[in-house]
Amino acid sequence: MTELLPADSAMGAVTLRVADLDGMTAYYRDAVTLDVLAQAGGSTILGRGSTPVVILEHAPELRHAAPHEAGLFHTAVLFDSEEALAAAVYSVATRAPGTFTGSADHLVSKAFYFTDPEGNGVELYWDRDRTTWSWTHGQVEMGTLYLDPNDFLREHLTDRGAALATAGAPGGGSPFGSAVVGHVHLSVGDVASAREFYVDRLGFATTAALGDQALFVSAGGYHHHMAMNTWNSRGAGRRQLALGLGQVEIHVPQADDLGELSERMRHYGIEARDDGRSVTFDDPWANVVRAVVATS
Repeated sequence: MTELLPADSAMGAVTLRVADLDGMTAYYRDAVTLDVLAQAGGSTILGRGSTPVVILEHAPELRHAAPHEAGLFHTAVLFDSEEALAAAVYSVATRAPGTFTGSADHLVSKAFYFTDPEGNGVELYWDRDRTTWSWTHGQVEMGTLYLDPNDFLREHLTDRGAALATAGAPGGGSPFGSAVVGHVHLSVGDVASAREFYVDRLGFATTAALGDQALFVSAGGYHHHMAMNTWNSRGAGRRQLALGLGQVEIHVPQADDLGELSERMRHYGIEARDDGRSVTFDDPWANVVRAVVATS
């Protein structure tokens, strides 16, 4: 039986290699409403509170990846209230309206989609309470229903949210609650290899699947912590070094969990780079996955 990741595992920050560090920092700070947590050595860390969400690494010498290559499909930022989500959506609509690509009610969540200035997908979303999710034979029911962004904003955008989205938070820092990486969606070459790596080896559980097109996986009964699809990238091989996804981070609760994961991946012949604080490995398309112990 496949060993599973601990139930309270979660996603950490997504690292992006970017050509225009100032422009990308401005997008995630001013439009997406994340705070700059640190800046040093050609990198910017953005998030909420003390929680990093996106790490931007300046790499202007690299090329842009082609649309059909494996890599990032989107980083999904989870907000803890519809008010906070509405403020962020309104902020992007106001400051970077050309980056909006769509919205959907997924039954488990409400989501809005964007493409950042360098072509990386971004999802901003809010989860319905888990008690309302519907499961059948271990699979969560997720749909793609029409969600009118204007109706959503009329219902959930407060005067405070609109003012902050327009002017920014006084003194820096968001007065809203938390925002974290809820899930990460990857473009991959084929779903069968993704299932073997992320489910059979890494230890996520499958929560939904769309034939040979897409796979959704999670720890602890979440609707999905990661997803992989072939919609733009069917048949893609290993990635070359390029702008875009640098690495995906997974948080496990205990140091022992990290050790067990490292041992398990090595058992399956997957190179696990262990520096004593993290374990890093490559999926079949050279997407870098780094596992660390969550900090309280």
